[in-house]
Amino acid sequence: MENTTEPQSLKQVFGLKTLVIYGVGDILGAGIYAVVGKIAGVSGSLVWLSFVLAMIVAALTALSYAELGSRFPKSGGVAYFVQKAFNTDWLSLLVGWVMFCTCIVSMATLSKAFAGYFNTFIPVIPPWLVVIALFSGLAFVNFRGMEESSALNIFCTFLEVSGLFIVIIVSTLYLLGGSGVASSAITTASPVQTGAFWIPVSQGAALAFYAFIGFEDIVNVSEEVKKPERTVPMAILLALGIAGLIYILVSWLATQVVSPAELQASQAPLLDVVKRAQPNFPPVIFTFIALFAVLNTALLNFVTASRLLFGMAREGLLPAWLGKLHSRRATPYRTLLVILPIAIILALSGTLQFLAGTTATLILLMFCLVNLSLLVIKRQEHQPARFQIPFLLPVLAFVSNIILMAFASRESHILAAGFIAVGLLLILIHRGLSRRINQA
Repeated sequence: MENTTEPQSLKQVFGLKTLVIYGVGDILGAGIYAVVGKIAGVSGSLVWLSFVLAMIVAALTALSYAELGSRFPKSGGVAYFVQKAFNTDWLSLLVGWVMFCTCIVSMATLSKAFAGYFNTFIPVIPPWLVVIALFSGLAFVNFRGMEESSALNIFCTFLEVSGLFIVIIVSTLYLLGGSGVASSAITTASPVQTGAFWIPVSQGAALAFYAFIGFEDIVNVSEEVKKPERTVPMAILLALGIAGLIYILVSWLATQVVSPAELQASQAPLLDVVKRAQPNFPPVIFTFIALFAVLNTALLNFVTASRLLFGMAREGLLPAWLGKLHSRRATPYRTLLVILPIAIILALSGTLQFLAGTTATLILLMFCLVNLSLLVIKRQEHQPARFQIPFLLPVLAFVSNIILMAFASRESHILAAGFIAVGLLLILIHRGLSRRINQA
């Protein structure tokens, strides 16, 4: 007879290796294939230094996540951390709402990018049908469970990393052959000569930070990790370090092969690097790699969004209906019924271009709350965690996040404030309904 009893916990399927691969795949994602050119337009040939600065800022908050993940290996991520620190339901609910919005908007944006890449192969299929098919496939993989999701993630991560290694190899051979951008071009593009060395580098770092988003998602699958108190902190730091070193090397090589001005003007900067370094390399292969890079990032955003809703429901911050697991697959399948229509509507609305700039601002705001939460918890908790960092580090992380937010555009601040306002309105409505139910 089939067992229909609901499981009480998620399957623990992640070891250190698979969790690091999950994290690297989430961080690398689709960003590096497009963001290098935009950063080169700001920081010139010092694009690599912008990545170094962004990595330092990300690493400070990653250390805070590592300690919190060691202390509280729970789904829900930042919402759970804020709840433990401040014990304020409305703030935790708002944090969860903002994180959920960033995941959904990211999924919708990536689906449109996926449709664009796909139409280069089969232009007769309308983009809206590609979007629906993509989300349906991702929902099915997510429903099947993390073992299937992890397998697809490993495959896509391999393709993403192989594409970046292609850039590294062909660029290195090109430079060893005595070719490369003329030194005068590099000097002209470099901001060192302007006397305002750190301004363009910092502006570039604010853009480069987009490429590092993803390490925080590791915490959201903590309940599916074997020995999470030890594995989660190590996976966060290893994934960020691996991705960061690849970014720095790729960005430096890119500006040695193609001038920063050309990279800025390019719609496919790394493809142009490969074409310049190795003209005989088939461009269709790089397009194929980019397609799967987008697919992988969309999948990981889907997983994060579903686990975020599940964790918040289990903590009583959302209706308990969302906290139910499938009887056989042990996956939070009901969250998919919420995520899927919202993501499709956003993807087909045509307004996502106005939301892209708010992603980094919202994430940095969440990182500020994470660091504040750790400071509060470190003062409250008397029992030492297995992984701990000095008190000064979350302070430095908080300050660095504020500084990077200051480099974001005014429009991004306004749109981020709009998301927060909508979240506050929903919370007020929810609290009002809850009072009426309790009074009835």
